[in-house]
Amino acid sequence: MSALAPEPVAVDPVHRARGIRFLSLAVALTGFCMALQMALNTNFLVDEIGISPTQLGMLEAVRESCGILAFGLLALLAGLAEPVIGGLMLVLLGLGLGSYTFVHGYAAVVLLSLVWSQGLHIWMPLPNSMMLSLAEKGREGHRLGRMSAAGAAGSGASLVLAWALLHWQWVPLRAVFLLAGAAAVLAGAACFFIPRQIKTPGQRLVFRRRYGLYYLLCFLEGWRKQIFIAFAAFLLVSRHGVAPGTMLLLWMVVNVIGWIAAPRVGRLIDRVGERRILIFYFASLIWVFVGYAFVSNLYALFALFILDSSFFVFNTALTTYVSRMAPPEEHTATLSMGVAMNHVAAVSMPFVGGILWARLGYRWTFMVGAIAAACAIAAAWRVPPRDPARGKG
Repeated sequence: MSALAPEPVAVDPVHRARGIRFLSLAVALTGFCMALQMALNTNFLVDEIGISPTQLGMLEAVRESCGILAFGLLALLAGLAEPVIGGLMLVLLGLGLGSYTFVHGYAAVVLLSLVWSQGLHIWMPLPNSMMLSLAEKGREGHRLGRMSAAGAAGSGASLVLAWALLHWQWVPLRAVFLLAGAAAVLAGAACFFIPRQIKTPGQRLVFRRRYGLYYLLCFLEGWRKQIFIAFAAFLLVSRHGVAPGTMLLLWMVVNVIGWIAAPRVGRLIDRVGERRILIFYFASLIWVFVGYAFVSNLYALFALFILDSSFFVFNTALTTYVSRMAPPEEHTATLSMGVAMNHVAAVSMPFVGGILWARLGYRWTFMVGAIAAACAIAAAWRVPPRDPARGKG
């Protein structure tokens, strides 16, 4: 979930630089938290809770519904400082996810998922919004890339630490969620050092027909994203018995790639434009999903998982596309509407994917992802090319 601020904030260079540093720190700590959730959640659900494909689909759909509810809550918070809202929501994220340590049943997991997911989904529009408010004109892609790199660095540090803790059996799997929750609370504290001139706008969701292509791309990206989040790791853990330590190692590789690639991809977007990046991104995903469906070699599946995870850096192009497509006063509303479309897909896809997996087999779940990626290529061809001389469309 991502959004843009309506206009840059008027702060002096010193406070602007401080804001960028603390925002990057908050993103790094949130990355620390969420990397543990992403890497270990499936093992926790399969090994500790005994979840089925249908239950997993229901859990992910319920959790992602918080993304839609977040828009109503943001409307109630309109006009407040985004750093304050972000700080409070990260505390909520930390409390909910950290409580996983103490639960043993499916119903409790669903309840706590609603708690931490609501905090996460209200936080998710804010980093891009705040960074684009603080970024220098013409360096938005670069700043977004550096911020993504900070998140990747935090994620990498958490994965190394968690691997050491579990490998030497210093703590049980459940206890790692307490560590994740503590990192989220510290990230919330960092937000209070960001300049508070950045305010949430009064209008978060506005539909504009002229931005329909962007909404479609967001819907298809949400469908693709949820196939990966809900079912890629589930394929490895439930069908191939991949252990938590191995999942952590896979995510370490992903985060090293993200840390290296994110700023470079940001600069590449600034240079070549969004259309080429998005076409490459979605074309690559077709082969990834087909591979999930038909490849049986475990090491080949590991490679596909790493590629799939690493490709998320390319969806920054959707954010920069709006920054040049829409006038500044419509940035947040446009991105927020796109995020709503993303979450419509994110709520519906787990239900569909879980039913397909249970009734027809796992291959059908991933082939639906390949079809969505093919549709996204057709949509990306319609993105206007960027003028190389002017850096915009």
